[in-house]
Amino acid sequence: MRGRALPDPGSPADRQAWLYTGVTAHRRIYPVDNAFRYGVYFLYADLEAFRDLARRLRLFSLNAPNLVAFQDSDHGPRDGSALRPWIDALLAQADVDLEGGAVRLLAFPRVLGTRFYPASFWYCFHRDGTLRAVLAEVNNTFHQHHNYLLHHHGAPLRWGATETAQKVFYVSPFIGMDGRYDFTFSEPDERLSIEILDTVDGAPLLMAGLALERRPLTDAALLEAVLRYGPMSARAWVLIRRQAIGLLRKGLRYSRPAPLPEQETSL
Repeated sequence: MRGRALPDPGSPADRQAWLYTGVTAHRRIYPVDNAFRYGVYFLYADLEAFRDLARRLRLFSLNAPNLVAFQDSDHGPRDGSALRPWIDALLAQADVDLEGGAVRLLAFPRVLGTRFYPASFWYCFHRDGTLRAVLAEVNNTFHQHHNYLLHHHGAPLRWGATETAQKVFYVSPFIGMDGRYDFTFSEPDERLSIEILDTVDGAPLLMAGLALERRPLTDAALLEAVLRYGPMSARAWVLIRRQAIGLLRKGLRYSRPAPLPEQETSL
C-alpha cells in the first residue's frame, strides 16, 4: 500500500524534491564481527528540480555557495555540464530509453562546501512511471569513483527485486575484489530503503543499508538536519576513517589497492 501523500513542496517542477532523513547501518560478518549505524540525510530530486529549488529556498543553492548546495560537477561527467544529457547517453549504451521519463537523484548535498559522497543513486523512470534503471555512483576515500548501472536492457525493474553487479572498483582496504554486490531498492515514498549485500569468494561479507523517511524540502527542514547531523559529507568521511581504525585494532590488515577499471561505468 502506498503511503499518504505529503503536501506539494512547491511548484510543479519540484514536486519530486524531498529531504530524506534516517539511518545507515553496516555489519561486517567475517573474519571479525563489526557493526555500526548513524544518522544521515539525503536530497532526493528530479534533475530538473534543482534550479527551481534554488529559487524557492534561501538556504539552498545550485552550483553556488550556500549552507546547503548541489553542484553538478560532483556527479555524472564531473565537469559541470548538464547531467540529464549525460545519463541519457549512458542509458542508451544499455538500450534503455526513458522516452522523456524522470531521472531522480538520491545524494548527500554539499554543506558549507564540504563534499564526499560514498554512494549516490540515480533512479531512472520511463515516461509510463516504471523504473528502468538505477545508477549507483560509488566513491572511495582515495578520491576515485566508479558507476554501476543496474538495468534489464530497457525492461522494467521490480521494486524489492535483487539487482546484481560484479565488483570491479576498490572501495574498502579491508575487502577484496573477488566479489559482487546485490542491491535491493524500495520504491521512494514516505519511506525509502536500500539494501546492499557484499559477497566475496561466494560468502556474504558485508551488509549495508539505508532506512529513510520523507520530509518536505524546506529551509526549516534543511536547517534542522544540518544542526542535528552536521555537514553530512565531512561527517561520513570522519566516520569511515573511525571504522577503519577500529578494524585495524581488531586485527584486520589492508588489502592492496586495485587498479581502476578501464571503463568508468559498469554496464
